[in-house]
Amino acid sequence: MAADVQESEYFIREIEKNDGSVLKVKQCYLGDVGCVVWDAAIVLAKYLETKQFCNPASGLNRFCGRTVVELGAGTGAVGLMAATLGANVTVTDLQDLQTLLRANIQENQTLIRQGSITAKVLKWGDDVSDFLPPPHYILMADCIYYEQSVVPLVNSLKNLAGPDTCIICCYEQRTEGVNPKVEKQFFELLQQNFTWEEIPLESHDPEFSSADIHILHIQQKV
Repeated sequence: MAADVQESEYFIREIEKNDGSVLKVKQCYLGDVGCVVWDAAIVLAKYLETKQFCNPASGLNRFCGRTVVELGAGTGAVGLMAATLGANVTVTDLQDLQTLLRANIQENQTLIRQGSITAKVLKWGDDVSDFLPPPHYILMADCIYYEQSVVPLVNSLKNLAGPDTCIICCYEQRTEGVNPKVEKQFFELLQQNFTWEEIPLESHDPEFSSADIHILHIQQKV
């Protein structure tokens, strides 16, 4: 994606929140896969609003006041949702996506009342010291797709996560091309240091769910 994108090159994807407000996420006609809002990102964003994240004592979402790092943020839709729920979020992606991320942060700033959100460059596998101490949550949507990125992605998870970090991974299972091989490699590497549970479909948002889109909670092995 070019460093400077004209308004005419954007188109908007709206994501309605449970409180009736609307996230307006700019996508770009020009650019790589990170320039559009994929279905898995919407499924994950809406999952963050489900009742299992509601704190019964305060009525607040459990993300309120928590630190969050989103990997492969793309348009930033998932991180933006977390920020509107009160989390302090860092959305990360390659340098080419920073213009789009900053545009979407600015577009939705008025919806972020208790949390915060900033965009930073992070290439998977690179040094993560700027993102430590370990966040409470790591979010990732549709990050399992390039064969050459699997090892760097898992290394980033190992270096970012602490024993109390919950990694929430949402991905669309694809059966064509190299996708099955890439998924297999990812989970083989992941199991060396992490355990996970798949969230049943009935616990996803009832309107934003699909049998081929999976949500996992991943944690370090103890």
